[in-house]
Amino acid sequence: MNFVEATVLGIVQGLTEFLPISSSGHLLIVPKFLGWDDPGSAFTAVIQLGTMAAVLIYFRNDLARIISTWTRSLWTRELRAHRDARMGWYIGLGTIPIGVCGLAFKDFIEDPARNLWLNASSLIAMGLLLMVSEWAGRQKREVDDLTLKDGLIIGGFQCLSLIPGSSRSGSTMTGALFLGYTREAAARYSFLLSVPAVVLSGLFELRKVSGGGLEIAPTVVATIVSFVVGYAAIAWLLKFLVRHSMMIFVYYRVALGGIILGLLAAGALSAT
Repeated sequence: MNFVEATVLGIVQGLTEFLPISSSGHLLIVPKFLGWDDPGSAFTAVIQLGTMAAVLIYFRNDLARIISTWTRSLWTRELRAHRDARMGWYIGLGTIPIGVCGLAFKDFIEDPARNLWLNASSLIAMGLLLMVSEWAGRQKREVDDLTLKDGLIIGGFQCLSLIPGSSRSGSTMTGALFLGYTREAAARYSFLLSVPAVVLSGLFELRKVSGGGLEIAPTVVATIVSFVVGYAAIAWLLKFLVRHSMMIFVYYRVALGGIILGLLAAGALSAT
């Protein structure tokens, strides 16, 4: 991988990690369209650390408050009912489902699942599910209304993001919308919930660097680019969702998935 490819893929990761259109899917699709080699699941996981750094910095005050309050609540009973203490439990427990599924299906995720037939189908299927949640959700509840049950349900939806083309943010926001949360609340909790899952995933994949599974310099470049672009994408999306629906992302997902399926059927694109 050269530095031009690394920069482009870093931009793709930064733009698509937080939009409900699948970063892993686009990191599989873009190289195919440009005739580049598949960067691999390890590269995808590691450069997610760049966009996760963007989340950590953008939500630094929220995260510092949640961690501090949750930690103190372990020995201070009065703090256990505080929103930030409860949020710490919701994020931690809500991460368990994807952790279990990620380990259970690790081999499938790293090889057979990286197939454009599956990727394109997932783009369409999850796009339609997002559309249903947009129409069916009451969109009345805010982050303060979150419960442990909701946190676990949304955490369960996050498991769908293990399928290329599904989207981590799209999966969790879909679950939150079904539970009646506003779009902005769904996005905000989605970003916070993604922190432990993506950080742990990236750190787990770092083991491949020493074994030659990754080219270090291009991966570093892509990670830095994804951080800068990702930070801007978070700020834009939170403002966008205040006044707009998710339908633009639904249309994009269905259209892109349809185009890919058409190209695959015509033999103009290779599935693997």
